[in-house]
Amino acid sequence: METGMSAEVLNRWRLLLGPSADEALSETDSYDADSFAYQELDELLGYLYDREYGEEQGYRRKQAGRGGSNLTVPGWLGKVRELFPKETVEILEKQALDRYGLSELLTDKAVLESLEPNMNLLKNIMQFKGRMRGEVVASAKEIVRQVVEELRRKLESDARASIVGKRNRYTSGRVRTLRNLNMKKTISRNLKNYDRENRRFVVDRLYFDGRVQPYNKWHVIIAVDESGSMLDSVIYSSVMASIFYRLNSLKTSLFVFDTQVVDLSGRLEDPVDVLMSVQLGGGTHIAKALRYGETLIENPGRTLFILVSDLMEGYPVSQMYHAGKDILDAGCRLLVLTALDFEGHTMYDEHAARKFADMGAEVAALTPDALAEWIGRIVN
Repeated sequence: METGMSAEVLNRWRLLLGPSADEALSETDSYDADSFAYQELDELLGYLYDREYGEEQGYRRKQAGRGGSNLTVPGWLGKVRELFPKETVEILEKQALDRYGLSELLTDKAVLESLEPNMNLLKNIMQFKGRMRGEVVASAKEIVRQVVEELRRKLESDARASIVGKRNRYTSGRVRTLRNLNMKKTISRNLKNYDRENRRFVVDRLYFDGRVQPYNKWHVIIAVDESGSMLDSVIYSSVMASIFYRLNSLKTSLFVFDTQVVDLSGRLEDPVDVLMSVQLGGGTHIAKALRYGETLIENPGRTLFILVSDLMEGYPVSQMYHAGKDILDAGCRLLVLTALDFEGHTMYDEHAARKFADMGAEVAALTPDALAEWIGRIVN
């Protein structure tokens, strides 16, 4: 360690390296372990990250001078939110839940309500909701509702524009999206606003095309694998199904499955109810899910069957392939989604995916808006 470093620089190094660096840093003239400048920050970080180490890694926590052991989860969270910027707080909360299993963040009502509603918190609530009781469940549902409603608002407008029908240039549209923008009409109607002095075109109104509403409904059947690895896809599938449910041009059915099948079609009015009904984990019986979906088919030629799964079948795969082939042979369109989210990271059985593709199914990992576009291309 350079002896010419300032006390501020050495204190920053000490915060970064942790208490094991005290002895080495004390050999310099500029650092005094007893007057370490970032003691409170160090305690907060140590409360979380000291869980990374144990005697098996050759690390022994000091018994004195480290106040972190006196902290509680609510106290730690309160201090973190007070001393760190919002972006850092979100990272610390995420790692506390995902990496170190501080489930107290979700099972203490006051602490839970102090957390920032976001997608990561929603996923953790779904994983821990089985351990929640009483008022905590109500608080969790309210957080889920906030996050889901925000997702729905972001996705619904474009989904409607993709699905509700073909563009109709003779009517004005209420769906104000780029895909519906009538550029020619917008320019011609705003020519009167041209600013000659500043040589610029001023648009005071945008004109959008309407959509032609088809009358013969398509049936969208969505089967969602609720194994733990599919959590993101479960969330987006539920939100998108609730959006499709609101469209007059579609009839929507949704069910989740592991080794059993649970039909949630009657709950699509409220996606929060759908998500709080999901039980993550367990085995996977895809063939059984496909056979159940078959019973929902009324008009195969106007049915879109969407299987959301990593295709890790827990039963003889031949049964899964036979069920998939029967759905295709009946005349349905079969889309196998190995992921439905905005991340695009997916792990799935590649052999099974190729087998489904060879049978005539479409296999992909899609974003929610891309799914809406796929449905729109077919129904229109």
